[in-house]
Amino acid sequence: MSLSAEQIAAANASLRDKSPLDIIHWALTQPNGRAIVSTNFRPYEAVVLHLVTQVKPDIPVLWVDHGYNRPATYKHAEQLRAQLGLNIHAFLPKITAAHRDAIHGPIPSTEDEEGLKKFSAVMKLEPFQRGMRELAPTIWITALRKVQNPNRAGLDIVSHDANFNTLKISPVFYWSDADMEAYLAKHNLPNEWDYFDPAKADEKRECGLHAAWGKNAAATASA
Repeated sequence: MSLSAEQIAAANASLRDKSPLDIIHWALTQPNGRAIVSTNFRPYEAVVLHLVTQVKPDIPVLWVDHGYNRPATYKHAEQLRAQLGLNIHAFLPKITAAHRDAIHGPIPSTEDEEGLKKFSAVMKLEPFQRGMRELAPTIWITALRKVQNPNRAGLDIVSHDANFNTLKISPVFYWSDADMEAYLAKHNLPNEWDYFDPAKADEKRECGLHAAWGKNAAATASA
């Protein structure tokens, strides 16, 4: 689906003081909408997964398992799958982590920006793009928050995602870490602090899913 810039601005104005649950209800009742929620099972992801499954229990959950997750993250994913009955659609890179490391060496460091972008394109963006093509959503629900990094601070609850041509909805966009902690405690949800995203290597850096450069990088990796 597509909303004009004016319609998106109006939606953000009307949703600014709504609860995340109300925002999800709004998102899932858009005309001709096909919704998914994406996750990487990082800290606080349980909040959005719990919220969205309260409204649509069988919503597809897109997860790119790039193969570099730590054991705690895989255990966390399985715990949430069981606790929330998640309808997970896992997409894997076309090359395994062990194969990539053997041929190309260790994960690039933060000093190697081009290397990190190539890593992200192959191990994260390509499988994510494949998942988006297969699930074909018009509504993409995310756990993006304003406080996470400078790039995300420029977004809003509702935005048009040019990389995947979807309406991106971030119901907890204005929530603080304290808000997220309170929600986890209230609903007896687990958290996962051992998470590491090799495609970012730094919390203030974008892996490409929510940045303009990611679209072409994913297309190149798919070629």
